[in-house]
Amino acid sequence: MHQPTDSFIRVRGAREHNLRGVDVDIPRDALTVFTGVSGSGKSSLAFGTLYAEAQRRYFESVAPYARRLIHQIGAPKVDAVSGLPPAVSLEQRRSAPGSRSSVGTVTTLSNSLRMLFSRAGDYPPGAARLDSDAFSPNTAAGACPTCQGLGRIHRTSEELLVPDPDLSIRQGAIAAWPGAWQGKNLRDILDALGHDVDRPWRELPAAEREWILFTEEQPVVTVHPVREADRIQRPYQGTYMSAHRYVMRTFADSRSATLRARAEKFLTDAPCPTCAGRRLRPEALAVTFAGRSVAELAALPLTELDAVLAGAARASADEAARVLVADLRARIGPVTELGLGYLSLDRSAPSLSAGELQRLRLATQLRSGLFGVVYVLDEPSAGLHPADTEALLGVLDRLKAAGNTVCVVEHHLDVVRHADWLVDVGPLAGEHGGRVLHSGPPRELAGLVESATARYLYARPARAPRPSRTPTGTVRLTGVELNNLRGVDAEFPLGVFTAVTGVSGSGKSTLVGRALAGEVTERIGTAGFPVRRLVEVDQKPIGRTPRSNLATYTGLFDVVRRLFTQAPEARARGWKAGRFSFNVPGGRCETCTGEGFVSVELLFLPSTYAPCPACGGARYNAETLQVRYAGLDIAEVLSLTVESAVEFFADVPAAARSLRALDGVGLGYLRLGQPATELSGGEAQRIKLATELQRLRGDHTLYLLDEPTTGLHPADVEVLLRQLHGLVDGGHTVVVVEHDMDVVAGADWVVDLGPGGGAEGGRVVAAGRPADVARAADSRTAPYLARHLA
Repeated sequence: MHQPTDSFIRVRGAREHNLRGVDVDIPRDALTVFTGVSGSGKSSLAFGTLYAEAQRRYFESVAPYARRLIHQIGAPKVDAVSGLPPAVSLEQRRSAPGSRSSVGTVTTLSNSLRMLFSRAGDYPPGAARLDSDAFSPNTAAGACPTCQGLGRIHRTSEELLVPDPDLSIRQGAIAAWPGAWQGKNLRDILDALGHDVDRPWRELPAAEREWILFTEEQPVVTVHPVREADRIQRPYQGTYMSAHRYVMRTFADSRSATLRARAEKFLTDAPCPTCAGRRLRPEALAVTFAGRSVAELAALPLTELDAVLAGAARASADEAARVLVADLRARIGPVTELGLGYLSLDRSAPSLSAGELQRLRLATQLRSGLFGVVYVLDEPSAGLHPADTEALLGVLDRLKAAGNTVCVVEHHLDVVRHADWLVDVGPLAGEHGGRVLHSGPPRELAGLVESATARYLYARPARAPRPSRTPTGTVRLTGVELNNLRGVDAEFPLGVFTAVTGVSGSGKSTLVGRALAGEVTERIGTAGFPVRRLVEVDQKPIGRTPRSNLATYTGLFDVVRRLFTQAPEARARGWKAGRFSFNVPGGRCETCTGEGFVSVELLFLPSTYAPCPACGGARYNAETLQVRYAGLDIAEVLSLTVESAVEFFADVPAAARSLRALDGVGLGYLRLGQPATELSGGEAQRIKLATELQRLRGDHTLYLLDEPTTGLHPADVEVLLRQLHGLVDGGHTVVVVEHDMDVVAGADWVVDLGPGGGAEGGRVVAAGRPADVARAADSRTAPYLARHLA
């Protein structure tokens, strides 16, 4: 029994995911970093065990009735955890924020500014005092009624929604409709409502065309879908939504940047004539503080806003104003400290880089002033330039100095060296990892042979110098005006490896992801342009439900199911590929509907998931599992790791090519049926890259990758770089936005943006070979690159 004064958090028998009964002691009131290759189990220990157990204990203190109202995570698989204080988690949020989200809403600074205007603003004579909600464009009380608080009027037209009126609705005349099943569903609903979906659009009556595209009605009708082979389809109740309503709702509310960008193609926009783009009602805009409206203050860079507030506080005799200004300035302080003073409160969150978002969340935590808690942080250096990382280390130290325990899952070697305590998990990934190799001061890791971290932390493996490649052409961008890019000219050589660098907010992602991608997309197929394909590889999830997995995303599952249909037992029964899918009725287990597990509801307690009693977690019914290929049933094949499957499917070219590509990017430890929800962002990105690698196309392809090393251990970075340089050696072009100086030093060409972020950035500071950029006088990247080259 440990005493309450025990200075360690002691974990015994942790078995989450791939952890093998791990025992580890972690000091309190210290900065502890968890390291290990991707998939080794470090996140399972930090988040899946420590944080999950702290949250479980907190929920146990909540009244039983209230527990039913809170989404609870299940109890971690661990024998015991002692000495564990309350915990706060700051995980990476990979989903894109909505279009109404802004710097002010992410940091809650907008709340303080609204309160300042409500309580201490200068109101016009005779005007009633407004509630703080009246100063928010995201509430009914504050939003401009004309633009609903968006600041711009978005309109569409029949010409935009239906670009080719010679097509019928069935042929896809309404281009604005969503794709796949959702679009087919809307077509079937129109058919059920009595509209002619096979007549060319231009021949439909004008009133009918107007209703289909612009009605605000949402009639519900019974749809009888056309029967398709291998698929049971029953009548269902379908709700119609006009093309205009779908486009407007998607653009305003979708959290998917891809869907919003698609919706934007069908819209024209202009500043709202009522609020002139200021998003608020006239009565809110009439209230001022320091001579400015809330919209004008929200548009100022935070450093300038802080100066305006300081001056107003000195000149004000109002005690409420002084108190509210002091609170607001105290909240702005941590944000500017982390180098984000160039941002304004009204800057939309979707336009921020991952590095900016991560630091905004950290600044908010720093201001919270919590004491005696465990902070569990997920790669806080992700997306940060080396110059920004130094500010991050100061913030971590301040969290610790405030009397907290800071636990960080991290790959950045500067952060690892800065730690008080190091927990190294490995030695490899998946079933080859899950052990704690070292728990102690970082310096004691040196010489531990089986630790991949030790090899890079103290004696980085020597790398043979790569001969510089000669470009085969150039893509020139001139006068780029996007976000903070102001008239930027840039050149991207073709046939080489290019790294785009710069501090967070300097405009890298805008230049590559929007300007370069847009230019290349427009020129593909034009005479004399050598690039034939553009491929953007990001870290967004490959699926959002457990039904999406490694095999389904890569197309490997289609190959596997075809192989099973050729088995004698399947042919004798006339089974098609659909029989071997766990997503449709037929071959799947109907007790768990192909999930492999069932939810056991326990009153007042978190739901517990147990293997399905009918299929034992196999996901298929007993009859389907009687069919075997090379001695294994379909469930056993999905349980194979990529590494094992390479050998198992060696004689099946279509499967072997896909598996070799996955193994080649370092994902040999993943199971073929591993749910998409269990994959990290780095794993998702490498799966996408492997999917591209297996296609074996000879056409010149331009690959764009935004921070591909985020979330990767240095050992995994080497594996990834081998593949990317292999693409260039094969005649393709690779452009990466990157902060890892190891990647930048190995590039053929570097484009450095800056010198700062926001208004202080947005221009090309230096461009050339890595050695040339390392000598650039105005570049904040140069000293770090020079140090690495040396």
